[in-house]
Amino acid sequence: MTRLPLLVLGLFATATASAQDFPRTPSEYLRWMDADGDGRIDETEYVRYMSQGFLRMDVNGDGVLDANDGPTRPGARPVHLDAFQRNLIHQFHKLDRNHDGYLDAKELAQPPM
Repeated sequence: MTRLPLLVLGLFATATASAQDFPRTPSEYLRWMDADGDGRIDETEYVRYMSQGFLRMDVNGDGVLDANDGPTRPGARPVHLDAFQRNLIHQFHKLDRNHDGYLDAKELAQPPM
């Protein structure tokens, strides 16, 4: 099985999914994220897919993950959706090694720089 560099984010994004629901290969991961079916992931698709876990965990729907959404680790600071998504955009561009504005299965499988 290929290790995915986005596994940690993928776990966050699919926090309520069972283990059998996880993509097993970079190509499978790409298919899950590829909303328009063009075989590549653009920034919007990436952010939309990777934000799903945040949105599920944001129980009260206020755009902030904090103690109001359930137990947090001691000392944890609230996480705001806009900051979370800015980080995803930054991550997308780090993964886009050929700078074509899209991620393919190979880029999804690379560890971030």
